[in-house]
Amino acid sequence: MALNVALYGRPRRWALTDRGRGAARQEPMRLGLGPSSLAWDGETLVVSVAEVTAPVPRPLRGEVRITPGPVNRRVFTLDAAGRHRWCPMAPACRAEVAFEAPALRWSGTAYLDGNWGDAPLEADFVDWDWSRFPLPDGAAVFYDTRRRDGSRQSLALRFDRAGGVEELPPPPFVRLPRSLWGVARRTQADPGASVAVLRTLEDTPFYARSVVRTRLFGAEVEGVHESLDLDRFRALPIRLMLPFKVPRAWLW
Repeated sequence: MALNVALYGRPRRWALTDRGRGAARQEPMRLGLGPSSLAWDGETLVVSVAEVTAPVPRPLRGEVRITPGPVNRRVFTLDAAGRHRWCPMAPACRAEVAFEAPALRWSGTAYLDGNWGDAPLEADFVDWDWSRFPLPDGAAVFYDTRRRDGSRQSLALRFDRAGGVEELPPPPFVRLPRSLWGVARRTQADPGASVAVLRTLEDTPFYARSVVRTRLFGAEVEGVHESLDLDRFRALPIRLMLPFKVPRAWLW
């Protein structure tokens, strides 16, 4: 188990330290993960970060406060057997970030969701694309999965500011340029709309996270897009590379 923290831009930082079962401390309104924790005070999710970066060990300390507003409680199954679930709890919320190491502060819009399941992702999925776009009246979230059984699921969800969710027919798919590692990427947009990759935030052999610009429901939008290739993830060479980015806690 781990808390993943990624800071993009300058300074750029990454932390994802794998810890054993004993590092988790669960209480009714708080979850401790080693020296870090997540706590709910009734209105705000407070993430207290006390991590060490990788691959160069440096302290990463600070606090992220996420205020969700109306919460969506609808849960979606991602596979036919119902072994994998996803809940976009707060697709359009507010975040306040205050870090001591490195020293930085900012605030803006945020997104909060949760995935959980009863089997490894690579056992049931070949790959998937996910994206979230803020809209003038809420947010749009897309989740397209290719399953191991040969079937496919494509979710297109539109959320309003009151917490309501509408499931829509998926807009047309648009292929994006492959990442530098060759990960295939595609997203959705209004018919005839162009899509531009403004920045690739994470570029790994099996996963890419990008900022893209397009048109959705008639509005020009910028959002976050993710592509995950689970065939690559389960390959032995990739597994041997993971400890450099995801170290074990005993290394520190």
